[in-house]
Amino acid sequence: MSDLAGPEDTRSYTPALGKAWLTPFYDSAIGLLTRERTWRSALVHEASLTPEDRLIDIGSGTGSLLRDMKISCPQARLIGVEPDPGVLAIAKRKLGRAAELIRWHNGFFDSLSLNDGQAPNKIVSSLVFHQVPMEQKRAILQQMHSLLQPGGMVLIADYMRQESSVMRALFRATVQQLDGIKDTQPNADGIMEQMLVEIFHDAEKLHTFRTATGAISLWRGYKEES
Repeated sequence: MSDLAGPEDTRSYTPALGKAWLTPFYDSAIGLLTRERTWRSALVHEASLTPEDRLIDIGSGTGSLLRDMKISCPQARLIGVEPDPGVLAIAKRKLGRAAELIRWHNGFFDSLSLNDGQAPNKIVSSLVFHQVPMEQKRAILQQMHSLLQPGGMVLIADYMRQESSVMRALFRATVQQLDGIKDTQPNADGIMEQMLVEIFHDAEKLHTFRTATGAISLWRGYKEES
């Protein structure tokens, strides 16, 4: 599949692990500190891909989730959206020849353009929203809802409400030290849960994963049938 090219975009984004020079260590750090295999397996399981599915991964990063999605259902049509060209290059190297079976958009989600009949019925995102500025969190969720086919599903795994004092302390000592307070604190305070319930039908938390960097929540929601 060909890459999806978007117009040049000069907007900034938070690099993986908060600093561009840490990007080469991203996979090792996430695997070691966040129980990645556990929450990523749960996300793939909940996605339950079939050959008819069209799925978009928002902030596809180094491609680990898309790799596992492709393994779970090789016939499903997948798109990875990632604004960081360095991270996207890592993803393509990691997936090898399988990268050719995925469509890649090097840009932001709102610059993604799809032809008629290509609307996804499933959209996923992992460890992205806690790095997104407050004013953009709702906008991206609304874009997800708008783009989904009626009856489509969204799955989001991210740092959301940090309910216990231990998880809040771990989150402050790790994620917030790297990614800053401004964008991450709304997630820790529960803003994502509130917006998911407001925007998506039957939005609910499926799992909470307690990690050395704070709690990661897996949420699911739907777009109502038309």
